[in-house]
Amino acid sequence: MWREMRRRNQQLTQDECDAVLANGQRGVLAVLGDDGYPYTVPLDYTYADGHIYFHGAPVGHKLDAIDACDKCSFCVLSDPQENEGAWWLTWRSVVAFGHIRRVTDPDRMCSILWGLGEKYFPSMEGEDEHIERVLGRIAVLDLEIEHMTGKLVNEK
Repeated sequence: MWREMRRRNQQLTQDECDAVLANGQRGVLAVLGDDGYPYTVPLDYTYADGHIYFHGAPVGHKLDAIDACDKCSFCVLSDPQENEGAWWLTWRSVVAFGHIRRVTDPDRMCSILWGLGEKYFPSMEGEDEHIERVLGRIAVLDLEIEHMTGKLVNEK
């Protein structure tokens, strides 16, 4: 079902893909939007054990699309690296495919939100109270990865 990469000499290993996802700051979620048009949205995320987790508003285009079709993809780019003495840049990219679902269990939602907080906030002081305050006003999403590919991109 999944296509093989055409330029297999640039393909990342599973461990390299995991590292890109673990260290990335933001990615772009792609879902099937209104009237069959792709809808993409940049998001903060956290990655653990083959799952990518997000949070956001409890209503909107993204959630309408997910409710209609749970298949999606998510793309992350690493920070580009300069090549000494050269004009081109090198970076890694990962595209993950899978099914995305709303998380409804409050304990699991809290755990995911805590993981997001640890990644993005310099201090977790007071985060328990913050999470409790926002818990009923946000959506937490779980993308279970079915397949992912990674690529070493060299502009040269």
